[in-house]
Amino acid sequence: MKICIANDHAGYELKCQIFDYLNNHGYDITDLGCHGKESVDYTEFAYKAAKDVADKRYDFGIIICGTGLGVSMVANKVKGIRAAVCTNEFMAKMAREHNDANVVCMGARVIGLGVAKGIVDAFLETGFDGGRHKARVDNIMRVEEN
Repeated sequence: MKICIANDHAGYELKCQIFDYLNNHGYDITDLGCHGKESVDYTEFAYKAAKDVADKRYDFGIIICGTGLGVSMVANKVKGIRAAVCTNEFMAKMAREHNDANVVCMGARVIGLGVAKGIVDAFLETGFDGGRHKARVDNIMRVEEN
């Protein structure tokens, strides 16, 4: 499983911790930046991660900013992306099971490291249920076409 992770300045510290956590657990993870605490435009980094997931360079993306909201809005503008802001493990699990989300977004100013690890674990370890949910995901993708 190939994963990319991206962030803005507000998400830098949490990104570094999550990167190390996943790297230490054997995941193939690539850091797309940013690489410091200086103010940056989150749109650049969120777009890069989402585009790379949409282009199948990575199986999943993780994007972190202050709230997770801005980066999720950017990511969801990329065709083929279903990005979910998650603040707990249940949301991450449901994002995967019911919505086949391929990008998880988190807010470093909203959650701490322990919760973030739980979210990432739930997101990466949960599969898509398909069934009745597949029709709904197909509908989401049709909306994207319009």
